Amino acid sequence: MKTFEGDFHKLLDLLKRREPFAFNRFSDGELFILQNKELILDAQQVKVGEKVTKGLYKQEDFKHFDPRAHSFHRDRLVDAFRFRAKNYFKGLSCRCCVGDESFRWQLEFHGSDDENLTWANLLVNGNYPRFIHEMYPLFNGYKTVVVCNDKADLSMFPFLVKDFRVGYNAMVNDYGLIERMKQWIVENRVEGHLFLFSASAFSKLAIHQLYEHCGRNTFIDIGTTLNPFMKMRLDRSYLKAFWLGTRNADIHKICIW
Repeated sequence: MKTFEGDFHKLLDLLKRREPFAFNRFSDGELFILQNKELILDAQQVKVGEKVTKGLYKQEDFKHFDPRAHSFHRDRLVDAFRFRAKNYFKGLSCRCCVGDESFRWQLEFHGSDDENLTWANLLVNGNYPRFIHEMYPLFNGYKTVVVCNDKADLSMFPFLVKDFRVGYNAMVNDYGLIERMKQWIVENRVEGHLFLFSASAFSKLAIHQLYEHCGRNTFIDIGTTLNPFMKMRLDRSYLKAFWLGTRNADIHKICIW
């Protein structure tokens, strides 16, 4: 039986055994893009399809997906979502976070359920303390590459051997970086490394293409989990609850399948 904690420990065990894998997360923003809905996240507005609400996003989080202009990038996201390979794990937006209808839509769009489908929230909410106490220390045993926003401070990462930077709306604006990363892997004969991605929707395209290109490395979409170590904002409720002690149920939430 699939469980929130059990799937976390599946990835943890692969890290401990140094067996390469990829964990690619498709959260609600990627869900809307897969559904071909216009998506705008900025300081003025949040727009999903025809629905518009007040914007609260900082520049590093700005995102705009226009179905008419960005069909190529959406197609690459579909490729990443439907790609199947050994140890290629895909995290979906779960029914307790996006509702039954959207959850079922993902499964139908994927084509079928399979054992490598898991939660997009696998490293956060009720699993975040496990991530910090059990998974994060393992990164020190790897030669680690970090892919993140150009505003992030990586001086607190002693395990870092290389970083690649992206700006806002990176899925569109920084797409060419994927080829440069492939070249770096080939030129330096990179194997057994750990790649950590904190680069919004760009991460999904890069993780798929890099894992397909060289599956002898491990690729993890860490999202905002290491923001406290990167001097980035603690604006997610699970981060505020864990690091600042604010009261929020998300830090105890066990997402359901």
